[in-house]
Amino acid sequence: MTGGPASSRRIGGLADSHGVVTTLAERVTRSPEETIAFGLELAAHLRPPCLVLLEGELGSGKTTLAKGIVAGLGAAGEDEVTSPSFTLVHEYGSTGKVYHADLYRIEEPRDLAALGLEDLVDQATTVLVEWGEKLGDNAPIPCVRIRMEHRGSDDRRILVERVEA
Repeated sequence: MTGGPASSRRIGGLADSHGVVTTLAERVTRSPEETIAFGLELAAHLRPPCLVLLEGELGSGKTTLAKGIVAGLGAAGEDEVTSPSFTLVHEYGSTGKVYHADLYRIEEPRDLAALGLEDLVDQATTVLVEWGEKLGDNAPIPCVRIRMEHRGSDDRRILVERVEA
């Protein structure tokens, strides 16, 4: 994935102490439609196997962005994409599958293990994980981390980063 001038910095925390974070894009969207459109743009740069961690507070637009990404990957229409909060994982598409997981209700490490995310990431698929910050130091790398911030009204700040070993 490319986008604008990139900057790298060493990190600890999300991936591991050897991870390098490269900023790929930053955008402020002013409506749900703009957030979906940005997701469509991002999808053009994602190549499976790909893990995308969507991070941000409740109401920051993670599912709205996921609608654009899933639609941009051709796995489902925007209106077919819903939050997997209660089912934990949704599967879209037949070829070029996209898995959309939600860790909001995950509280214990054993619950996370039961989801089988590592099995999904090992396939030639794109895996979108809402509340990706809950993976902590267990987040597989490489991955794309998307941090979302609600800035009032319909405004959202979206920061896209690549985390690599």
